[in-house]
Amino acid sequence: MDDARKAELERAMAGNGMVGQRLLSETDDVRVWRIELKPGERVGFHKHVLNYFWTATSGGTSRSTYADGRSVDTSYDVGTTRHYRFGPGESMVHDLENIGDTMLSFTTVELKAGSANAPLALPVTPENA
Repeated sequence: MDDARKAELERAMAGNGMVGQRLLSETDDVRVWRIELKPGERVGFHKHVLNYFWTATSGGTSRSTYADGRSVDTSYDVGTTRHYRFGPGESMVHDLENIGDTMLSFTTVELKAGSANAPLALPVTPENA
């Protein structure tokens, strides 16, 4: 891992809660995110602390690198969905890269209500200002 990605990983470990590219909606109960990655594009390291699920809205292939250094390649069909739960103090840090040759897209829903951990603060951006 190069120095830039190491620094990105360190920031994520400290609490980068931007788990998608674009925050579509936020209420007291949920945050809804959108990810759209062209071939070769990547969402940087980020930290999950809330229970959440994602659904693939396109087929494709990704690679995620985790904080422990392992990398996992995953193939998706439209509608592939995965659910994650975190206990008090638990988290997961990873990135997401489109290693396929088609657009890869997801909708991710973080469950603020019912999660064991408080939501991470989000930086103020034009999209969520």
